[in-house]
Amino acid sequence: MITPDSIGFAVAVLAERRPATSPWAEWSWRVVDVLESAPDAPPWTRLRDQNGATLFLAGRAEIWLHPTDTDNYKHNLESRSPSIWVVLRPVEAEPGMALHCVTVDAGEAQNYGDSGADLLESLPLPGFLLGSVQDFVATHHRDRTVHKRKRDRANPDAFARRDRTGGE
Repeated sequence: MITPDSIGFAVAVLAERRPATSPWAEWSWRVVDVLESAPDAPPWTRLRDQNGATLFLAGRAEIWLHPTDTDNYKHNLESRSPSIWVVLRPVEAEPGMALHCVTVDAGEAQNYGDSGADLLESLPLPGFLLGSVQDFVATHHRDRTVHKRKRDRANPDAFARRDRTGGE
């Protein structure tokens, strides 16, 4: 949910299609790069054909950062290799894929990875986004305190056998 504190970043995605070496698929896809800006061209514009591989401008997407998700962004930034994830979704229309989303939230990416149909690619977090994500986390992250509830003392006689005859 977009709140007044949420911010978005426009990015462009480059994807490559190669003939597959598998008998079960015609094409093999991979995301090549996430760019800060791109030429003014429609999604899935062919940029280059070389050695059987075709490079496409897959399209543009918005990466949204939300104050409630800073825990996930923080863990991503603290990882050995901060990442950005791109989701391509199979479609009937040519060239066979659609740009679905781009995220820096590992939890959101995992949800797409679990679907099985989507192509989920991770790339190193680009430098042009790294500082902005770090600033957002520094501004909005609040450590969550864990409040452990104390159990009520058990009544040892609660499940005891009772005399139903009326006597003691």
